[in-house]
Amino acid sequence: MSTFSIKKSNLITREGYEILERELRYLWKEERPRVTQQVADAAALGDRSENAEYIYGKKRLREIDRRVRFLTKRLEQLQVVYPSSKQQGKVYFGAWVRLEDEAGELKSYRLVGPDEFDLRLNKLSIDSPLARSLLGKTLDDEVKVMTPAGEHWYLITAISYQPFTDKD
Repeated sequence: MSTFSIKKSNLITREGYEILERELRYLWKEERPRVTQQVADAAALGDRSENAEYIYGKKRLREIDRRVRFLTKRLEQLQVVYPSSKQQGKVYFGAWVRLEDEAGELKSYRLVGPDEFDLRLNKLSIDSPLARSLLGKTLDDEVKVMTPAGEHWYLITAISYQPFTDKD
C-alpha cells in the first residue's frame, strides 16, 4: 500500500510566524491554565464519569496540548523569509501580486507559506499550482496554470512587497 503525502514548505513571512507564536503563547499561558482550573473545579463536584464539564474539559486539554506540541515543533522548523530589494519587480515569496484572469477580473494575492495561507484573506500558499507558476515572473508576464478544472491564463498587472492600497 502506498502513501501519498504532500511536502509542505517550511517558509513563512515574519507576520505569519508572529501569529503562530502568539497562538502558542495564548494557548500555553492563558487558555490551558483556564481550562485546567475548570477541570479541577468540575472534578471537585464528585462523580467524574457523568460530569459533562469534566469530560469536556479533559477533551479540551488534550486538544490544547496537541496544538501546543504541533506549534512548538513547527515553529522550530519554519524559516522566516524577509523580502530583499533584489526581488523588486519579480514575484517571489512574500510578494503581493495582482492578476487579471481571462474574463478580465482582477484578483490580488500574497504568496505565503502553507502555515498561513487563507484564501478569504487573499493569502495564497507558495505550494499551490498558481503560486508556483508565478515565481520569478515579472510585470505583464502571462502565466498558464493547470488546475483540475483545466488550463487558466493570468496576466500579472502589479507586483509589490508592500500591501496594495486602494490607489494601486
